[in-house]
Formats: sequence, C-alpha cells, structure tokens
Amino acid sequence: MQPNGRIPGFVVILNGAPRAGKSSIVAALQARTDAVWINLGVDVFANTVTPPHLRPGIGLRPGGERPDIEVWLPALYAGLYESIAAHARLGFNVVADVGHHEGHSHPYGLLEECVQRLDGMCVLFVGVRCPIETIMIRRNASDGSIYAQGSEAEPVPPAVMRWQEMVHQPGLYDLEIDTSVLTPEASAEAILAALTKPPSSPSAFERLAALAQ
Repeated sequence: MQPNGRIPGFVVILNGAPRAGKSSIVAALQARTDAVWINLGVDVFANTVTPPHLRPGIGLRPGGERPDIEVWLPALYAGLYESIAAHARLGFNVVADVGHHEGHSHPYGLLEECVQRLDGMCVLFVGVRCPIETIMIRRNASDGSIYAQGSEAEPVPPAVMRWQEMVHQPGLYDLEIDTSVLTPEASAEAILAALTKPPSSPSAFERLAALAQ
C-alpha cells in the first residue's frame, strides 16, 4: 500500500518504562512487508534528533533531576507529536515508543497536551508493561553504559523503581501488553488485531482528554 496523502495512517503509541520491550515491538512492526510503519519515538528523538546538550530530552527519567532540560519538554513533545501527525496525514502508519510520566520538578501535563495534537486521528494507545524482575534481568544483561543496573546492596535502583511506578499513571489504554509473556512478534500481532476491530468508544485518548478538562 502506498501513501496517497489523503487517507491517514494508523498511529500506535507504545508507552512504558525503559527495557519494557517497546523497541522490539517497533522492530517487529517495521519488519512486516504488508504495510509501512514509520518509527518515531524516544529512541529516534532522544538519541538522534535532540542536540547533545538537551539529551535525553523526552527520555528524561522521573525524579526532577534536570529542571534545566525539563523546561524544553513541552516543546520537544509537541515537535514529536506534530511529526507523528504529519506522517500519519500523509498516509504512513506511525509507531512511537515513549515513556510518558509527570515525575518532574513540577507537572507539565505533557500527555494531555500531546493527546490534543493527535485529535481526530486513528490512535491506539498501548501500555507496554513488564514486571520489575524482568526489567532488572534485561538491565543487568546490558553493559551498564545506558541502563542503570542492580547490585547486591540495591537490586532495584530508585530511578528504575520510579519509572515502574510513574510511567503508567493514569493507566488509561486501548490495549495493554505484558512483554514477559508475549514475544515482540506476538505483541505486534495483538496490536494489528486491535487496529482491525471497531474502535472503542471512548478511546483512551478521548478519556485522557476528558480527564484533563
């Protein structure tokens, strides 16, 4: 299927903590040849698009550690979601991995504002969940240069626990996936199946918009 500039594509927002498996689901969707999926999310924006002095940008972890970067978050998220909307309007399917939370030095209402930027589009908001035990296994298997690891004295670092506690607030989703149970390919199939069903009413984004009023 070719983008025709008239029929908007699907938008899938994967929300979850680092190492929950979001990037693997993105890869599984992009590996499909029956549709085109554009990858726009934290991995792309935080590691490539955002200049070094503002990184990790939208990947900033909970805790209010960097108020100097926080002030840029509304604009950075707005740019991300406007990019998502622009690609979808051109007929591309878009998948974005994010970690929305309000664990900053003060709340910004980032998710609610982003919801407005995708108003009227076909959005599937997916909660990507994973038990903390599995999260730590994945973190500890990394080289430690990117993801905080556990130790005997501190099996779960406080920063990791804050992600686990804050990223799924308020927890309104169209679909929830547990990546300790489903493979990336099975997760992608669950997402595609949800997209073929009649949309729920109200959708997760509609409920989030109502919550912000």
